[in-house]
Amino acid sequence: MAADSDPESEVFEITDFTTASEWERFISKIEEVLNDWKLIGPRAGKPLEKGVFTSGSWEESTQEISFADFKFSITHHYLKQEGVENEAKDEPQEEVYPQAMQDLLCCSNDFPPRAHCLVRWFGVREFVVLSPGANCEAIISESKCNLLLSSVSIALANSGCQVPLLVQIQQKQRKLFSGECQGPGVRTDFEMVHLRRVPSQYTHLSGLLDLFKSKIGCSVSPLPPIRISIRFTYVLQDWQQCSWPQQPPDFDALLAGEVGAVEFGKLPFGACEDPVRSQYVEHACVSELCYSTSDLDPLQAPHWSVRIRKAENPQCLLGEFLMEFFRLCSRKETTEEILGRSLVDEDGKEHGDITQALSKLTEPTSVVSIPKLSVSSVVRRIRRHRRNEEEAPLNPDLLSAILTYLFPDAAGGQSESSAAAPSSPSRGSEDHLLFSRLKSAPALSLTQRLAVCVCVLNLHYGGVTAVAQLWQEFVLEMRYRWEHSIPVSGLPAGAPDLRCCLLHQKLQMLNCCIERRKARDDLKKNTGEGGGAKERSGSEASGKPWSDSWSDSEDEFYECVSDTEEMKEKESTLTLRPEGRLEAFGDVTLLDSQEPLYIPDPAPMTEDLLEQHSEVLARLGSSAEGAQIRARMQSASLLSDMEAFKAANPGCSLLDFVRWYSPRDFVEVESIDEASGASVKRAELSARMQIPGNMWAETWETATHTPARRQRRLFDDTREAEKVLHYLSVQKPADLAMSLLPCVLHTALIKLKEEEFSENISSVRQSLQQITSQTSKLVHQPSPDLKKLEDVIGQMSAVEALIARSRSLKAKFGIAGGERGEDGEQLVRLVSDLLEEPEVCVVGAGRGPAGSVIHKLFSSSQRSLDSSDESFLMDVEAALLSPLDEPDSRSSSVPTDSAECVSGDSGSCVCFPPPVGRELLLRACAARPAPGSRSLPQRLFCSHTPQEFRLAGAFSSDTSFF
Repeated sequence: MAADSDPESEVFEITDFTTASEWERFISKIEEVLNDWKLIGPRAGKPLEKGVFTSGSWEESTQEISFADFKFSITHHYLKQEGVENEAKDEPQEEVYPQAMQDLLCCSNDFPPRAHCLVRWFGVREFVVLSPGANCEAIISESKCNLLLSSVSIALANSGCQVPLLVQIQQKQRKLFSGECQGPGVRTDFEMVHLRRVPSQYTHLSGLLDLFKSKIGCSVSPLPPIRISIRFTYVLQDWQQCSWPQQPPDFDALLAGEVGAVEFGKLPFGACEDPVRSQYVEHACVSELCYSTSDLDPLQAPHWSVRIRKAENPQCLLGEFLMEFFRLCSRKETTEEILGRSLVDEDGKEHGDITQALSKLTEPTSVVSIPKLSVSSVVRRIRRHRRNEEEAPLNPDLLSAILTYLFPDAAGGQSESSAAAPSSPSRGSEDHLLFSRLKSAPALSLTQRLAVCVCVLNLHYGGVTAVAQLWQEFVLEMRYRWEHSIPVSGLPAGAPDLRCCLLHQKLQMLNCCIERRKARDDLKKNTGEGGGAKERSGSEASGKPWSDSWSDSEDEFYECVSDTEEMKEKESTLTLRPEGRLEAFGDVTLLDSQEPLYIPDPAPMTEDLLEQHSEVLARLGSSAEGAQIRARMQSASLLSDMEAFKAANPGCSLLDFVRWYSPRDFVEVESIDEASGASVKRAELSARMQIPGNMWAETWETATHTPARRQRRLFDDTREAEKVLHYLSVQKPADLAMSLLPCVLHTALIKLKEEEFSENISSVRQSLQQITSQTSKLVHQPSPDLKKLEDVIGQMSAVEALIARSRSLKAKFGIAGGERGEDGEQLVRLVSDLLEEPEVCVVGAGRGPAGSVIHKLFSSSQRSLDSSDESFLMDVEAALLSPLDEPDSRSSSVPTDSAECVSGDSGSCVCFPPPVGRELLLRACAARPAPGSRSLPQRLFCSHTPQEFRLAGAFSSDTSFF
């Protein structure tokens, strides 16, 4: 006996049967996820409204779980509904079927166009999907599929979850799912079949009915009523009968042969191909029958819906221009490297030696013409005439036309004043908001015209080589105008506008220098070579901007005044008149008079010069030597500001200047008037300004009435002009493109706004607002993000494609122009909805205005077929539309409502081609699996297209009584 044996010799083995296996842990993880998402217990929901699957808000939650080392992703999809928790609480829970089983019989959302595929196939509003992880292989073997389905079934039973849980099996592109939904005493099995070819017995409705009856086990009589929803899809791909709205090329224009080109100064717009590939028309009807169905006539169908298949990334003109211009910003070559091959012939000799330009200037025959020639003009002529025209991307005629477009004042017979400079947009206008936000240039300005020219040449006339050639000619033109004192046309008057791009500021600065030089040349002609300064004109004395009236003879002839007192005495003998005024300083008046206080016109500076000045002051540091240098620089600037203030406000005092320049040093104190005894306010300087030897007081005493434009030390027109010309000459094509990119984007946005105005598409307006906001943020950055800029251009191309698609549809529906009646307005709304929605219901189906137009389009397409092909298609159509049941069996069918499904002769559908897709939904309530079981929802979805054949069934069973 065991009791008599030696205890020390006994060995006990303990097996722990509570250790969980990998399969059990996997099931436990599924249950934990279902508990975390609160999917336990019955689900109460409102009845589904019509179209809610498409218009409603779908949400999802995802978690990662694993089975041993195999990763799975479990996702919860559900339709968000408000006020669900308070409904259906008083009903007995044991008699309520799961929510998913109730949705199986709902007919309000058949064939939803925008929803998850399982929603379309099974009609459920909430479900959970278990699928392999991103980097895991598909579940192909049958044993693994059965193991997963068993895990799902156990998890649903243990947790009490009544939400359908489906497992994705086979390859992901096949979209095969299998699963189940459990409730109190009921279960629904979700099954699916996917084939590439349809079996012959299922090509007709009768075969599908037999399959459905066999699945629900209807072996007794009477048979339950079967509700059928049928949807046929017809495709219209032949648009030959419709005219394409894109403007044909004008072969007499400068851009001869270019599609969409209107003028050289405007960017093209539109699609080079039809952005609408095809049009899908679906007609559906619903009927109840016992054994068979009637023929379907598309013209008599009660429901029509239309959708379009869009062209993927259609070639659009504006988007192509912008993208090619953007790629130009990434080039690394310099202008000399690009044009180097064009300047050297096969023998290695240069076509235009610059030394020949100097020799031409020293030739005896050119002595008389020296005042009319310059180095730049001679070099330009040599390059234009000696360059090999075959190698140059721009022929002389095209180059001459471009330069004439850029500089219209240089055309023969056109005066300088005829090329009016563009003015800045008025404040508050939409164009002003774009101009100020995008940091570009005014519309129709030289910078904007140059940007459009570069954009066009880059795409159609030689690419970067043509851009480099144009830029070289542009720089030579700028130097020629500077040396001959010819103002640059197409630029607003005045100092550089810091709201514009840097290139535009540089051109404005050069124009300022030219205006100053021209004013001096005119003054020389009026006063003689050695004469003194002529009295200023009345326009300048009245305070007009300096670019309109400029006389600066003192700085030109370097007349040094040996004694400051002599200058002051000279000033006192003259009547001081205001000059160099920018604008009034609010309602402030001078302290010693009632004259308004004016802000002086500052010296012109571009933003890069301002940044350099700030950097210089910052680099001086806080040392004593740096502080001294900074004080000297600021003192020079202070003297300039004081002289300009005195010139703008004759009779002013230091208190007036401090009041404008440094308000914190302007103090008002109250004092008692000895005569009247009343309290009066008196203005005085701050304590630090009253210190003996104060720099401000000493500088004020030495400052003369000299406007900023006459202060040679702070603004040297020759030096500044050479700086601008050097800046222009060293620009690479990529630098030029980057400088002009804001102008190109600005022009493109204006073009999109103009084109959208005629189409009136709400989504386009919202997109343009977002694009403008994003562009404004990017162009104001010192180094814009090129990737984000490329995304902005992509968004502009998408907007262009949307507008082109709208015009294409309007042309096809015959509403491109002209007066529109009530029917026309209905067609306009249909086109607008097609652009926004994936599928649009046709009002009146085939008997409405839109249906009549669609019918005509199909009829025109069908008439273009050969008679033999047409008869063949009619036979195929008749075979697809008619059931296989015997004619005598139709007499036993249940009559249908004529308003829902109207039978018709198959010959009436001759105008429609054979349907490319057929979808059928069969629904019934049947007792399953035994005759004594409860009657539960049954559903079968069938999709038949040339590419695939799919069956998706949801069959419910009573698990209480078998």
